[in-house]
Order: sequence, then C-alpha cells, then structure tokens
Amino acid sequence: MKEECLICKAPLEYLNEDVLMECAICHKQEMSKTRCVNGHYVCNECHTKGIDGIIGLCLKEDSRNPIEIVRKMMDMQFCHMHGPEHHIMVGCALLTAYRNAGGNIDLPSALNEMVSRGSKVPGGACGFWGACGAAVSTGMFMSIITASTPLAEEAWGHSNLMTSRSLARLGETGGPRCCKRNSYMSILTAIEYAEEVTGIRMDKSEIICTHTSSNRQCIGKRCPFHPLNA
Repeated sequence: MKEECLICKAPLEYLNEDVLMECAICHKQEMSKTRCVNGHYVCNECHTKGIDGIIGLCLKEDSRNPIEIVRKMMDMQFCHMHGPEHHIMVGCALLTAYRNAGGNIDLPSALNEMVSRGSKVPGGACGFWGACGAAVSTGMFMSIITASTPLAEEAWGHSNLMTSRSLARLGETGGPRCCKRNSYMSILTAIEYAEEVTGIRMDKSEIICTHTSSNRQCIGKRCPFHPLNA
C-alpha cells in the first residue's frame, strides 16, 4: 500500500542539490533533487497525467463543499498519495465550491487558469521552498476570484494573506509531508478566509482520513484528521 515511486513502488529520496535526471516515462531530462531509492525519476508532467479530467468533474459538480469535491478528485485514477497534482486540485475544488455557493466567477475560465498556475509549482516545494503547493494553491484561488495582479492593491494583499494563513496552519502541525493532510488543512483555511473577504460561505464537513495505510510518513495522532482522533 505504501507506494511512492510510480515505476517500482520504492520509497523516494531527496538529494542535497539538483542533479540531471531523465524521466523514466517520457525520457525528458531536467534538474531535480527527487528520485526513488532505485534511481527512477518521474517529471511533474508525467506525474500529473490525466489531471485534466478534474475540469469535467468540477463543471458537473453542484456541491458547495470543497472537501467533498477534492475527495472525489483524490479517488480518481490519476491521483497518487503524494504529488504535484494536489497543487492544482486544492484550488480547483475551492473555485468550484465557491461558484456553487454564489461566487460570481466564470468557472470554466477559472479552472483552466488554476490548472495553468498550479502546474508550475513543482513537487517537493513544501520542503525545499518552505511553501507547500497546497497552501500556494489557496493563494492562487484567492487571486483568481479577486482578479489580482502584481499591481493590485487589496486583492494582492488578500492573495498573499491567504497563502500565509494556510502555510501557518501547516507549519504549526509540522512535517513530514502529507499531501492529503496539507490539502485538507489548506482548504479549511481558505473556506474561513474566503468568507471573511467575500462574504461567500462554502460548506465544510468532518474529515476522517482514509489514507493512513498508504502513507509511509503518516504522523499518526499528531494529524487532526487521523482516525484515532475521531
């Protein structure tokens, strides 16, 4: 159950510096710090292959609860225990629930923009950048719904505050990484802040994690969503 490498299922290892890697699937060469203990490397594009399917899911969705929506995404075949797909899924789930709760956005356009932005955040950003991609995805969500740009005033502030609030919540819990835990925490934080900023109230529900047996690095009862804390 505790698979990490998409090629051989072996654990991943993280290097101290970038080295030239060749993707075991598409054979593209690029610099990276991440590979499995058997030397396999999979690029972000191959790791997230099939994620475009979430747009169809979102456009058919009528839920106001982004937790429910992201859980449906996590059940899709493309989604792994960990990976950069979560950097896109969090924002897309929020955009969908926000629109369904009454938010005034063009959802198809917003989802495409979220996929474009989120796909640029690489795997491992949580540990190497000090900025988890799930948390950054909430900032992208806020940026999209407020039409922020680098020259905006209030919208610029709200987008950065959104990311910082999500990061603070993740940092207080501590590591190691768990893309499911970080996604849930980031979404819950975004539900609160989006209502504070826009007045739009999305729904939320109790979360009991069903992925503990698939995560080599599960932190157990330290995670607020672990079944032992239910």
